[in-house]
Amino acid sequence: MTEIFGVPIQALMGQLMLGLVNGSFYAILSLGLAVIFGMLNIVNFAHGALYMAGAFFAWMLLNYAGINYWMALIIAPIGVGLIGVVIEKTMLRWLHQLDHLYGLLLTFGLALILEGIFREFYGSSGLPYELPEVFRGVFDLGFMMLPKYRVWVIVVSIVLCFATWFVIEKTKLGAYLRAGTENPNMVKAFGINVPLMVTLTYAFGVGLAGLAGVMAAPIYQVSPLMGSNIIIVVFAVVVIGGMGSILGAIITGLALGLIEGLTKVFFPEASTTVVFVIMAIVLLIRPAGLFGREK
Repeated sequence: MTEIFGVPIQALMGQLMLGLVNGSFYAILSLGLAVIFGMLNIVNFAHGALYMAGAFFAWMLLNYAGINYWMALIIAPIGVGLIGVVIEKTMLRWLHQLDHLYGLLLTFGLALILEGIFREFYGSSGLPYELPEVFRGVFDLGFMMLPKYRVWVIVVSIVLCFATWFVIEKTKLGAYLRAGTENPNMVKAFGINVPLMVTLTYAFGVGLAGLAGVMAAPIYQVSPLMGSNIIIVVFAVVVIGGMGSILGAIITGLALGLIEGLTKVFFPEASTTVVFVIMAIVLLIRPAGLFGREK
């Protein structure tokens, strides 16, 4: 069989692979957003800018300090996480109990500031990031060529996402986090430092965005616009999955990446809007999202 529904199998599988790669980034980024919203009650619009910052940190580490991709996978998310600590300690800590709009406006402003800073120093055209030597080349599956680096991205994102879900939903640490958001005074009575836990949670959420930025750097050009280009789609993923739902963010991100890839094969004109069409349909049927809980 060389065709499926009139489409060459190589073209179909290639688009599915591309969709799964995009879905991997959607899943990691929406996971970070869901963690921050679910645990801190903050709509973090700066998430895309911090994803971009992670990619730029990797680029700067390589070009200014000669630090390779593997070390960047560790250093860049920590650097982005430290930025998150500063943001949470100096600004967001005053907004946890206020309306979501305040956090949204603040983080939107922060996103514009970060994007403007990187655009001032590096322009808007984008910068290439060297692919790690071990991931150059492809796997020949006979019916398609499978780029090694894209396989790495998919595997890492799936493992990372479900490991995060397991820690938050199935461990004692996750129970403390959930309890700290619902009844912080009770958790404090057990001797747990709730403010520190909140700060580290935000740092972890944005650190996931930084890690996604490092993994995206060899695939997409490192550009100040890369965060703003993806953040609207990621917010749509979070809304479809259910605001604050960890599992919903993961499954919806991967699924919508695949749907987007299939749409590019059968109806290319709709590929940029299919996510938002799905979001509108889901909100009409289930306003809390597919995995969200009605309040």
